[in-house]
Amino acid sequence: MTVPSILSLFLAIIVTLWISPVVSSPDYHEQLFLEPLPKSSLLASFNFRGNTSQQSFDNQHFRYFPRALGQILQHAHAKEVHLRFTTGRWDADSWGSRPWNGSKEGGTGVELWAWIDAPNDEEAFAKWITLTQSLSGLFCASMNFVDSTRTTRPVASFEPMGNHMGPNSLHLLHGTLPGEVVCTENLTPFLKLLPCKGKTGISTLFDGHKLFDAAWQSMSVDVQPICSAEGDCQVQIEQTVDMVLDIERSKRSRDDPIPRPLPNDQLVCDTSKPYNSEDTCYPLEKAADKAWSLNEVFGRTLNGICPLADSNEQSVCLRVPHEKSIFTTQGASEIKHDDGFTRCFSLPHSEPFDLSIPEQEVHTQVPIDEPVLHAERTIVGHGQERGGMRIIFGNPSDTAAVDFIYFESLPWFLRPYIHTLQATITGKDGVRREIPASDIVTDTYYRPAIDRERGTQLELALSVPAASTVTLTYDFEKAVLRYTEYPPDANRGFNVAPAVIRVLDGADAHPIYIRTTSLLLPLPTPDFSMPYNVIILTSTVIALAFGTIFNILVRRVVSAEEAALLNSQTFKARLVGKLVAIRDRFVKKETKVE
Repeated sequence: MTVPSILSLFLAIIVTLWISPVVSSPDYHEQLFLEPLPKSSLLASFNFRGNTSQQSFDNQHFRYFPRALGQILQHAHAKEVHLRFTTGRWDADSWGSRPWNGSKEGGTGVELWAWIDAPNDEEAFAKWITLTQSLSGLFCASMNFVDSTRTTRPVASFEPMGNHMGPNSLHLLHGTLPGEVVCTENLTPFLKLLPCKGKTGISTLFDGHKLFDAAWQSMSVDVQPICSAEGDCQVQIEQTVDMVLDIERSKRSRDDPIPRPLPNDQLVCDTSKPYNSEDTCYPLEKAADKAWSLNEVFGRTLNGICPLADSNEQSVCLRVPHEKSIFTTQGASEIKHDDGFTRCFSLPHSEPFDLSIPEQEVHTQVPIDEPVLHAERTIVGHGQERGGMRIIFGNPSDTAAVDFIYFESLPWFLRPYIHTLQATITGKDGVRREIPASDIVTDTYYRPAIDRERGTQLELALSVPAASTVTLTYDFEKAVLRYTEYPPDANRGFNVAPAVIRVLDGADAHPIYIRTTSLLLPLPTPDFSMPYNVIILTSTVIALAFGTIFNILVRRVVSAEEAALLNSQTFKARLVGKLVAIRDRFVKKETKVE
C-alpha cells in the first residue's frame, strides 16, 4: 500500500469517527422499574430495547442486535418472534393488574409464537421446526420438543406487534412447553444477547439465586419490525425481565437461607386479644412499610450505566408516594413526575448506584390497578376414563362488559366434547342460573385433534356482562397411551398448557393478556412393575439356560485318576509339556510339507 493511500485511509477513519457521534443517535435503551407491593413484595421490571436498520440487519451488520439470534431468524425466515420463560403465579388479588398488561408474560414454562414467511403451510412448519431447534440450542431449553403435537395456528388470539410491509405470506405458529423448568441455564444466554452482557448497567443486578427464588418471574424476548410513515424500517429487539421478590426473604444472606423465629423480646403482639400473655402472642403487622435497598434485595449494587445507552436517560424509576424519603448514592439526579407517585433517577456513568428506603409511616398509599378480568381454570370429575373442564370468568366492573378471546391448546390425548359446552352466570344479586352457551360465546373456532399428530385447538369469543361471573364447563375423554409414551414420572400426571385470554380493549397501547395456570391431567397408568417382573424373570431363565449349555460345551469330562494326575504335575512339568506339544506340532507341519 502506497503512502497516499495510507493517508487517505487514515483521513477517512478520522472523518468517520468525527461525524458519527453527530449524525448517530443512541439506538439502545434500558430501564428498571421498581414498585413495592402488598405482603412485603417488590416488583422489579427490567427492560432492554435495541434497534437496527432493516438494511443493516439484512446485510448482517449487527451492533445493537445480537448476531447469534439475527442469523437464526434470517435462516428460519421469521419476521416476528415472541419468546417467554415464566415460572410462578401472579397473585392478581393482592398485586393487581399484571406488568405490561400481561403482553410480556407467558404461560408456565416456555411459550413461543412467531410469524414466518413461507409460501405454504408445509414449508412454514419446516421453518418453524428449524426455528425451535435453533432457539433450543441458543437458550439451553427443550424447545426442540415442540413438534406437531404441541404446535397450533391461532386465528384471533394473537396479532402482529410490528409493521410488516411488502408482499409477505406470513404464517402464525404457536407452541408451548408447560413442563419446562426455567433456571440459570436460560438466564446466561439471555444476558449474552445484551450489548453490555451484564457487565454494566441495570443488568448487573441479575443474580440467578435471587431471580429464580422469586414468587413469580418472567423473561421475554420480542423481535419485530418497526416502520415509520416515510417507509424507514428497523428491526427492534426488546428483552424484559419481570420478577416479584419477597423483601424479607431476599434480605437474608446466602450463608443463612433458613428463616428463624424472632426472640420473644422482639415480637410485636396484639395486646387486645383475650389470650395475650407472656407465653402467648398474636403477631401484629407493622403499619409502616419495611425498609429495603438494592444491595439488600439483589445482593449487589448497580454498576453505572451501559456505555451504549443514552447518557441522559432515566435508568431507574420507582413508584412510591412522593412524601417518602429515599436515599441514593452521590451523582444521581432525581426527577419526580406529576402523578404524585413516580420518580426516576439519572445515574452516573461508571460509579456504583444504590437506592435505599428506610422504614417510615406514610399517609398516602399507591393505588393498585384492578384487573379487568379474573380467570380460573380447573379439571373436575373423577375416574380414569372421563373428566371435565371448568373455566370461571369474573368481571369486577359494575358498568361495562368485557369482550375477550379465550384460547386453549390441549394435548391430543385429552379429547373434549364441544357439544357438552354449558354456561352458568351469576349476577350481582348472587342468583345463579344456566343460560345457553350461545348467549356468552359469540364465535367459535375448533380444530379437532389427530392422535399422535396434532393437539386440539379451541378459540372462543366471549362477552361477560358487568358485575357478573360466568362459568363454562365441558366434558372430555382421556385416551390410553402406549406404554412407551409414558414419561418416567407417569404417576405425577401430564402437563396441560395454560389458556391464553386476550381482552379486546382498543383504547390501550399494549394488548391486555391473561394466562391461567397450567394443569396436571392424570391418565390411566399401567402397572409398570409387571413388565419389570417379566423382564427380570425372562433374563433369569435365559441366564440359567445359557450357563448350562455353555458349561456342557466348554468343559471336558475326565476320570478322577486323570484329574489327580493333572493336578499333581508341577509348574515345570506343565511348562515342559507345553513346549513338547508345540515342538510336535511344528514337526508334523514339516513332515506334511515334505
